[in-house]
Amino acid sequence: MSDVLSSLKLGERPQGRTLLTASWVVGHRDGSHRLLKNGEVVFENGEIVFVGHGFPGEVARRIDFGNALVSPGLIDLDALSDLDTTILGIDHHPGWAKGRVWPRSYVEAGPYEMYSPEELAFQKRFAFGQLLLNGITTAAPIASLFYREWGETVAEFEAAADAAGELGLRVYLSPAFRSGGMVLEEPGRMVPVFDEERGFQGLADAIAFIEKQKGRHGDLVRGMLAPDRVETSTLALIERTDAAARELGCKFRLHMAQGVMEVDTVRKLHGSTAPVWLAKAGLLSERLIAPHATNATEEDLALYAENGVSIVHCPLVSSRGGSTLSSFSSCRKRGINIAMGTDTAPADMLMNLLVGLITCRINDGAPDQIRCADLFDAATLGGARALGRSDLGHLSPGARADIAVFDLDDTVMAPSIDPITTLVTGGSGKVTRAVFVDGRLSMRERQVARIDMRRAREQAQAQFDRLIAKYPERSWANPPVSEIFPPSYPVEVAQHG
Repeated sequence: MSDVLSSLKLGERPQGRTLLTASWVVGHRDGSHRLLKNGEVVFENGEIVFVGHGFPGEVARRIDFGNALVSPGLIDLDALSDLDTTILGIDHHPGWAKGRVWPRSYVEAGPYEMYSPEELAFQKRFAFGQLLLNGITTAAPIASLFYREWGETVAEFEAAADAAGELGLRVYLSPAFRSGGMVLEEPGRMVPVFDEERGFQGLADAIAFIEKQKGRHGDLVRGMLAPDRVETSTLALIERTDAAARELGCKFRLHMAQGVMEVDTVRKLHGSTAPVWLAKAGLLSERLIAPHATNATEEDLALYAENGVSIVHCPLVSSRGGSTLSSFSSCRKRGINIAMGTDTAPADMLMNLLVGLITCRINDGAPDQIRCADLFDAATLGGARALGRSDLGHLSPGARADIAVFDLDDTVMAPSIDPITTLVTGGSGKVTRAVFVDGRLSMRERQVARIDMRRAREQAQAQFDRLIAKYPERSWANPPVSEIFPPSYPVEVAQHG
């Protein structure tokens, strides 16, 4: 580790100009990334002032990262902010029998918060720390409402905003809300149940949160409205959300075209796919950010392109569940802006870029329709474009100093003449050496500002174990945990005599 880097205090912005250099720097010119061999990046007061070679001015410090890539920080617009329960659905099917949908018995008993306020606050801090460990500097948090009484609360998001400010992560957030939920009436039969007034109240709370929190912590905190998902939203709720986004000058994220259950439910309710339904109501626009589009039809994608909707591509969690975006390259050719998300733990964006490359080439049936750089663009420029931020996603004078440094000398990395290809095809979040957000050193050599991630991991496991123990009461016919989640192989326990 550089002596200068080790002398900087985690969580603080260094005084004076800081010059970073490495074997490779991702610069930016004429709207596109450029690779600079042995390049330099200089920032001061949270803003980049120079990218190139041979900076002529005075600097307070120089940090040489050696054989590394100095990159724009990665942007994650579907960033998991609770404990990852998608792992529970990988080998345990069907989901309705494994506590992934509320059974009628649970609803009638009265849904309740399965996490305490303290646990919810901890989840955000832990998740934000994981994002920084993986080179992610801007995030739009996402969490499951399966484990909530209904929607998310203002209190937990006030704690989340403070956690982002303390750890040094740029966030776009507000409490998620909904006007309905899926209920399991009998094995395999799920129906939506609505309470529209509850959705309106959740929206009102989210608006008030955004108005209060916008620009806090040196503008690291901004708002994004987050109705939960399209099949649990009424038209009136989405109309009011869109109007509020316009008035607040923010984006809103709505999950749709992402699964068979959703597509079938929306067709039964509205007679079309979700994008067609919303297009008829004039609710598709550049304000809308729409994960995941894996079940989007040709008509849906055409409507996204026509109306400026951004897709959030989460290839790892989607393909793990058996679906893919079909395809990344064809969406780009349509002119659809594609941002990236992780939506699972670990929040390894580099792993997602590789899976995105692989799935696109399989879907295309050819390797020449997509390049590693296209995925890298989506994780940087695409995310910034979706947010409407011309000062994020690239390294150039005037941009915010959101920087990730990736080690190219790690023993797991293969030799290569091109750092982007090397990083996408052979890297992982574990090669992230340092992260600066708005010029603050938020992560250095696996250490995150103001949180002990090793100890937090132990706390997360204990919290996860408590959640699993509650699964029988929220699963159809209330089977024991051992039946809901049997181990991959028989477990033998040591016998003590």
